[in-house]
Amino acid sequence: MPAVPFRQFVLKTNGRCNLACTYCYIYQGADQGWRTRPARASAEVLRRTADRIADHVATHGLTAIRVELHGGEPLLGGPRRVIGQATAVREAVASTVGSRCAVQVGVQTNGTLLTEDVVGELAAAGISVGVSLDGGSALHNRRRVDHAGRSSWAAATRGLRLLARRPEAYAGILCTVDPTLDPVEVYAGLLAFDPPTMDFLLPHATWDTPPPGVPDPGDPSRATPYGDWLARVFDQWWNEGERVRIRLFSEIIGLLLGVPGRSEAMGLSPLAAVVVETDGSLEQVDSLRTAYEGASATGMDVFSAPFDQMLDHPGVVARQMGLDALPPRCRACPVVLVCGGGNYAHRFRSGSGFRNPSVHCADLERLIRHIAGRLATAVMADPADADPA
Repeated sequence: MPAVPFRQFVLKTNGRCNLACTYCYIYQGADQGWRTRPARASAEVLRRTADRIADHVATHGLTAIRVELHGGEPLLGGPRRVIGQATAVREAVASTVGSRCAVQVGVQTNGTLLTEDVVGELAAAGISVGVSLDGGSALHNRRRVDHAGRSSWAAATRGLRLLARRPEAYAGILCTVDPTLDPVEVYAGLLAFDPPTMDFLLPHATWDTPPPGVPDPGDPSRATPYGDWLARVFDQWWNEGERVRIRLFSEIIGLLLGVPGRSEAMGLSPLAAVVVETDGSLEQVDSLRTAYEGASATGMDVFSAPFDQMLDHPGVVARQMGLDALPPRCRACPVVLVCGGGNYAHRFRSGSGFRNPSVHCADLERLIRHIAGRLATAVMADPADADPA
């Protein structure tokens, strides 16, 4: 199977955060490598990264790429820093391949540092802004606190309201599922911020460190709190006429109808993302930090290795193998083409590595079967809905 080139580049412009969210997999997880890296990427790292991206684009004739500016909190260095990184990549790509490749740039933030000026500068630079939030009330966000334990709610929602006034820069809201909260209430609260898109993420966990509320994920009769929660949100979303695009639900519906997946979150689409750390290290995606110390490391950096060399790394190869990377139990499962085995990091178990079903397997199956049932009912009511085009 030929390697699939990277099309998403996650650049860590800042390696620290002004919040101390209790569930953060970077700062609270098994991998504490952030402690030994510089707080900010140097100008040299930023320039070299831009050049490497341009070379990768030229080598593979890419016509579109996505650059995601992350942290930590990327805006800790101010908007001009992330704008400078975006400009460097765009200029490097343009000087290498001209206008043949579109460079989309987004920044993922906790929202607390968004001001009218910051939003305006990012919008003017053509940078979209995504905000992480756990729900539409202070209670929902009780785990999103600063280093003194104070709530980030007021600052984050102030930023979201400012962002909602600039729809051209508003990418949407990212929410981690907390099954102890009312799903309909969370969904309605997030809708109040008028996001153009929304996404729900299962909390990062492994078989060694199961998700909260699932003490024995291997029990075949176990409850499915995350699947049940997401199913209720789906019903509300579906019954209200899909008022906002929810990526997770859209991906599942598309896959059920035979449309190829567009992300690694669901389905069997090969990994197409790479991370550049503040010191220039080339890493696999951050979620792997949940598994163990150094799980995302490759031993490469932008100074010594082109991105093509990353494509030969065993971890990347495994994540581009599709069904062949999954254990027999997954390959025999009737919903495998939709779930794709789940998030790669969620499959980790000491002793057997990543060749396991997702620790969220039961919840994923619960959600997929629920959506399939709702979709089947709709198709029987109107057969025209069966056409995925």
